[in-house]
Formats: sequence, structure tokens, C-alpha cells
Amino acid sequence: MAKISILSDQVANQIAAGEVIERPASIVKELVENSLDAGATSIEVEFKKGGTSFIRIEDNGCGMSKEDALLSLERHATSKIQSADDLNTLTSMGFRGEALPSIASVSKLQLQTREASSESGTDILVNGGSLVHDRDCGMPPGTRMTISQLFNSVPARRKFLKSVATESAHIVHHTRLYALAHPEVSFTLIDDGRTLFRTPSCARLKDRVMEIFGKQIAGKLIEVDAAEKGMRLSGLIGAPGHSRSSRHEMLIFVNNRPVESRTLGYALIESYYGHIPKGRYPVAFLFLELPPSQVDVNVHPAKREIRFRNESNVRGFAVRAILGALKESVTIVTPPVLSKPVVASAPLFETVQAKATGPTPPRASVLSSEPVKRESPVVEKPESLEAEKKEAAIVPVPTQRVETASEQVSSSASIERDWRFIGWAQSDFALFDTDSGIVMLDWKAAQKRVWYERLLASYRNRSVESQKLLLPVPVELDPVSAVVLTDNAEFLEGYGLEAAPFGRNFFRIEAVPSWLPESEAESYLGELVDLLRKGGISDKKGSSAQELLAKHAANRVVVGAVAPSETELVELLDQLFQTSNPLADPDGKPAYIEIARSELNRRFHKS
Repeated sequence: MAKISILSDQVANQIAAGEVIERPASIVKELVENSLDAGATSIEVEFKKGGTSFIRIEDNGCGMSKEDALLSLERHATSKIQSADDLNTLTSMGFRGEALPSIASVSKLQLQTREASSESGTDILVNGGSLVHDRDCGMPPGTRMTISQLFNSVPARRKFLKSVATESAHIVHHTRLYALAHPEVSFTLIDDGRTLFRTPSCARLKDRVMEIFGKQIAGKLIEVDAAEKGMRLSGLIGAPGHSRSSRHEMLIFVNNRPVESRTLGYALIESYYGHIPKGRYPVAFLFLELPPSQVDVNVHPAKREIRFRNESNVRGFAVRAILGALKESVTIVTPPVLSKPVVASAPLFETVQAKATGPTPPRASVLSSEPVKRESPVVEKPESLEAEKKEAAIVPVPTQRVETASEQVSSSASIERDWRFIGWAQSDFALFDTDSGIVMLDWKAAQKRVWYERLLASYRNRSVESQKLLLPVPVELDPVSAVVLTDNAEFLEGYGLEAAPFGRNFFRIEAVPSWLPESEAESYLGELVDLLRKGGISDKKGSSAQELLAKHAANRVVVGAVAPSETELVELLDQLFQTSNPLADPDGKPAYIEIARSELNRRFHKS
């Protein structure tokens, strides 16, 4: 007797269902794709108990004849392709003809459909892969799919489902994806009789994002639209400083198909380096269009992943397009027009004079060997602030002019705004009244940005200023750190830090960067050695090492700095808006936020 036999169609369908139908959300995905392929302009999705007991997908698409409806329940029955060559020109969502027979084999499926030219519709009921009936019915043009008793023929599969809340979340997520991919189609999502969202057809993607995700997210997005060599990248991405703690709102579509693409995902994260904090993720609704022959959508059973024919070209194009959009969003920011005359900036890195009625105490210069005095700011009201100014030295604010595209921004009256200083909040935030609302400036973040770009420019130009110490600072390191320091001594000298051997595992710090107080020389050296040991910086990393060192230095400079006076705030704002990205500090955290007048009115319930 033969040991090998051919599986029955029912078993084969159940095996296929294990690949295609992972959970109730997979059914929603497959059926919504069929509705879109049918040309529907309105789709309604309803489910109960996470989709395990009931799912209904109804559309107003072209519908099917009775003959086609019965044939659609057969394996590999499809109207999308005829030959293997058609895979290179594929534009439809589905194409394999496996979804309906797979769903019908593990549930009770009712298919009701009608063509516009037909007087009556067709009602087909399949339970566990077996046909129960097919008969005429009355219904409007389109198709209605009702799935119940999911996994009734394979009850073991139910054990692998998550909680109702989790399965519901997956259905909501998939429905949102297709609603975003097709803003021209109206979508309705109903959970246990409760309408989660009902969005009409939208002319713009931003309108659809606002309908589904709300005005708060939509208001912080900037547009991307770039084309190159047959590829086009369009959509919306978060403005610099706007981020999330997870990747859930990094949504990518290729030829209007929601996909998971490592190539585009890494390109997106890479492009936001320095614009958002480390460990955070950007918000993005990105659409890549390219010839179907350049992408393979048939590499995953559920069509969730794709593969590009030329991954490097796609990645490079995506990075350039996103960086261009981020740069443009920064350059359109116009330096604020303050209500008081702007005091002329001091020469390069000359310290700013404090605002005081009496004599001003001497202040440490960044070129001096004297350490900069650092004190924690205690700013409760303007009087106490001024008193503090008279007795405390202030960390100098760099005044170097950074050549960027933002200097060439037009100062048209349509985007100019008056910033009128009105006081302090929580010691760290300067408040400004504007014509459009209120601005809160994090002055430390602003100083970090200014210092970062000044230091980075000096590192790249090999013009690092250092100061020799009158009395070298001795330091002892562990054996491994001593070897690391010895091997990288010349590298560190290029950044203003000189440490000479002084016995076994002992060194003398003989020079430090001009901005670093002598008292912090030892701790700074220890931090750099740790970065060298971890591989964060090295002479082989070039620009990335320079950026990390400049960021590290900027953070150290501002720690413990005293809050600036109103005059110094004016100069700090001038310097901030001459940088390449005045919206965020080097770590991507916002330098200032603006609360619009409309938001204030909403909070206080004013019309």
C-alpha cells in the first residue's frame, strides 16, 4: 500500500488557512483588500468579541455573479492574474485566490453579493469548508461577507488567540491602515455595536489622518513629496521634536499596500537622527510609489513583507527625501521679531554682559584658564532673578554665526511674529506672548543647540580651542582604560584634550578644551575613555564621532548654568535662529513649544 497520498481539498485549505489566517484581523485584512479590488467607495467593518464570534465586511463594489461567487470559493481562483508574468505588473491587493477558501474552511462563512446589472443577488453559505446552500437574495449592489464560529473546525487554533482586547486592537489597526491607504474610500468600523470611527472620503491624506488619529497628531505633521528615477515618496512625517515611544505610528505603504519594510523603516529612523531623542521613534505616514516590477509582494504568506529589487537605491532615495522635508521644515522657521530693540551680538564667543543696575562681577571667559562658576538656577520671580544675576557668574553664550540655509529665509510679514517676554515658569522656561499664542522656550535646550553647532564646526574645521593647565591634573585609570587612552591620545588631542603618561596607569591632563573648567577635567577624560571603550567614538568614525563629541560637550556646558537675563535671552534667540535646526536641541528634544490661541480658547471653553 502506498505511503504517500494526496490531501483532500478541505485539509489543504485548512493548512493554507494556517498561513493566511493567523487571527481574526487577518480575515478583515483579506476581505477589505477584496473590497478595494472590487472598486468599492464605501466599506463597513463590524466585529464582536475581537472577531472570534462575528465579523462582517460590506462594500458597494462591483459585486459578483452567481457563477463567479461559487468559483471564488475554490482554491487559487482569481481574476487578478493569468500567468506568472502578471506578477511583474501587479497592481491589485490580492492575487492568489486563497483567502476565501481558507476562511471558509475554518469558519461559517456567508457570502452575499450582487452585480449592478443583476436583478437579484446571490446568497452562499459555507460551514467548515462544506457548501450548505446557494440561493438568490435581495440586496443592494456590492458584497457582504459574514464570518462566524471562527476556527470551529480546528478548535486547537483558538488556544493561540490572545485576549479580546488584543484581537480587537489588531482589527482596528488593520482597518486604519487601509483607511489611510485609500482616503478616497469612506470607512466605518463598528465594535460590538459601538462605532469606533466613521470617516467620509477625503481629498487629502492629512484630512484622513485627522479623522482617524485626531487633530493633535495631524497638526504636528509636515509633508513629504519627492520623485527620483521612477520612484516617488509622499505622505506626512512628524516635525522635528515630535516622536513616539514605539513604532506603532511608523506606517509605510508601497504602491498603496500597507507593508513592513526594514529598508524603509531604517531609512526613516536614520533620517531623524538628531531630530528626536534617542530611543524614540518618528510619526510617519509614508507612501512609496515605484514600478511593480521593482518590488516583490509575494515573499510572505500574508503579503505583509515585501522585497525591493534594488534595496540600496530605495533606501538612499528615502533618506534624501525625508531629510529634504525635515530641512525645509526647519528653514521656514523665521527668527522672531521681538518687541524691544535687539542688542547687537558680541564678538565671537565673547561673554554677554549681565543685566544689573550695579557693577557687574567679573565673569569667566571661555578662553581663560579660570573655571566657569556653575550654580543651579532658582528663578521664582523677576526680582529674585535679578538678585541672583548680581552674585553669580553666567555660563557664556556662544555668539558665533552658523552659516545655514535658514539665514536666507525671507522675512515676509505673513510669517513674522512678535515675541514679547513676559516672565519665567518653573525656572527653566522663558515665556513669550505672541500674536498667535504663547511660546515657552527651554533656554537650556536653546543653549545646547547653539553650543553644539559651534563646537561641531570647530571639530570639522580642525580648529579646536584648548587651554594649557598651569598645574596638570593627575589621574589614575584601570589597566584596560590606560591602554585605550594611550592608543587614542593623538585622537583626543585633536579635540583639545591632552593627557601624557606619568607612570604605570597614571596620566597627567595637561590641556583641556577652552570651554571646560579645570575642576571637571578628570571626569570629562573618564567619560571619553568610556566612549572609546564602548566603540562610540574613534578616529575611524569621522563625522559620527564629531557629532557625538559635540553633543556630549554641549550637554556638559549647560549643566548647572544660571538662567539668562532678558537681554541675554534676546541674544540667545538670535543665535538659536541662526543654527541649522532651531526647533530642537542636539538630542532632538524641543527647544521651544507654542500653544496656539485656539488651543487656549478651547481649554477655557471660549468660542
